[in-house]
Parts: sequence; C-alpha cells; structure tokens
Amino acid sequence: MTQDVKETSAPPGTVPQGTPPPQPPQSPHPPSAPAPPAPAALAAKVRTLAPSMTRSMQRVAEAVAGDPAGCAALTVTGLAGLTGTSEATVVRTARLLGYPGYRDLRLALAGLAAHQQSGRAPAITTDIAVDDPIADVVAKLAYDEQQTLADTAAGLDTAQLGAAVAAVAGARRTDVYGVGASGLVAQDLTQKLLRIGLIAQAHSDPHLAVTNAVQLRAGDVAIAITHSGSTGDVIEPLRVAFERGATTVAITGRPDGPVTQYADHVLTTSTARESELRPAAMSSRTSQLLVVDCLFVGVAQGTYETAAPALSASYEALAHRHRR
Repeated sequence: MTQDVKETSAPPGTVPQGTPPPQPPQSPHPPSAPAPPAPAALAAKVRTLAPSMTRSMQRVAEAVAGDPAGCAALTVTGLAGLTGTSEATVVRTARLLGYPGYRDLRLALAGLAAHQQSGRAPAITTDIAVDDPIADVVAKLAYDEQQTLADTAAGLDTAQLGAAVAAVAGARRTDVYGVGASGLVAQDLTQKLLRIGLIAQAHSDPHLAVTNAVQLRAGDVAIAITHSGSTGDVIEPLRVAFERGATTVAITGRPDGPVTQYADHVLTTSTARESELRPAAMSSRTSQLLVVDCLFVGVAQGTYETAAPALSASYEALAHRHRR
C-alpha cells in the first residue's frame, strides 16, 4: 500500500475542504511483478491458490501438481485437451501461479519433476481413518506437519518478510489481532516480542482490538492473523490501524482474501486439505507458528544489542520459578 494513501487519512470529523471522496484501497503489492516461484514451491502454490480458482483453472492446477513430468511434456494445447479446458485457461492458470506464461510454467514443471525423481516418494497418505491405530495417526500427522512447514517455507515471500521485520523492529508498539486458533498464535508472537523488550499486545476480543487500533499511528505496527483471510473480527481492527497510519501486516492462507486490502505486507501460509479428523485450524496453526517464528527471529537479529540483554533478564527473572 502506498504511503500517499495513508498520508491523506484524517481524524474523524475533520475533512479538509476540497478533499475528494475516499477511494477504496489500492493493491498493497508493488507494480513490479515478483519473481516466478521456484519449482519446489509450485505444489505449495497450487494448494494455497486452488480455493480461489475457477473449477476449470483448478483442473489445470491439479494436473500440473499431480503429474509435473507428464505435463511438462505437453504443449499448451495438449494440457488444455488433457484437462478439458481452453488454452486461455491454461495461460491464465500459469499467470495466477506466478509465471509470466506457459513456457515458464513448463520449465518449472520439468525442474519439479527432476527434484521429485531425485528423492523417494512418501509412503504415507495423510487421511486419518476412525479406526487407524494410534501409531499410524502419529506417523500421518507428523508427515502432514512436515509437509505444511515445507510448503509454507517454500511459498513465503522473503522480501515481504524482511519488510515486516524492519517495521516491527522499529515500531513504537505492535498490536496483533487473531481469534480462535489464530488468537493463540497472536499470543505466542506477542509474548516473544515482550521478552526481547518490545511493546506488544495480542487482541482476540474484537471490541478491544478496534479500541486499541484507534490509538495507533505512523511508527506503529498492526498484524492480523487469519487463515481464511476473511475473518471480520480481524479485518476490522486492521482496517482501522491502516487508516490511522500504522504499518499493517497480514498473515493469511489466502493472499487474495479481503484482509490483504488493508495490508502493507502479506505473509502467506500454507493451505492444507481439511478432513473430518483434521480440521483446517490444525494445519493453519502450524504454518502460522512458523511464520511468526521467522518474524520474531528476524526482529531479534535486528535489535540484538537490546534484545539479548532483555532476553537474559527475562530468563533470570523467571529462573526461581523453575524448580529442579
């Protein structure tokens, strides 16, 4: 989101004469296109974006993720025929996945196929049945957690992460919004920031979140954590913080979700398939915790001269509570 938009914001009830009516927020992403995702990140990208695709585009995305070697050998016409779609749909899917055109997608598919052939295919399927032995449940969950972490790491935009790190490291205060499972992640991030001497608060109550967001200004940071990207109780305080001039960050599994309209920086988490015995909150929490850990470590690195003594002081203050 451009700084110009924020500088035009005015306190309630003070509308400068001649000010044009407010416009809807513009895209927070810079006009220059990001680099295409690495081949290893392609499958994660498909899982993240598939829910927002049309059904025809989903067929193309599922085909290239399911059989990268076979699809890499196909022309755009061949892939359109295989998926029962059109050439235009194939090209649109390639661009949505982050590639300038189908040729670039084919190169990534070839690279992904070579990467997969160099390793062993997993022998575990992650669907958990009601009558699965507990040992199988452990193995399946462990594999799925590993895959979620790998997908999140592969799809995380390090430029956006670096910008968020810089903003938090230099912030007067940081507010973090999250409800439900995301609220637990918000609390995890704030307690880490507090231990290195930074001012941070987690808000799961939507009324208190908005009340605190009203007090933010330029130099502050607001972070919204929402897997769906459409949680109103999280979007509302982020919008208020954005309009007050704070730097805003969205941690979400839907980079096209409504929350990103008010985010200067977007950190994307992996989207895993939901099942009866494994609700989406389980995988989203895992990927969100990885992102906030990366954010925290980056901030601790950037503020090391003050963070290290603060962390030591917090350890010392709590040492007597850990009985041996």
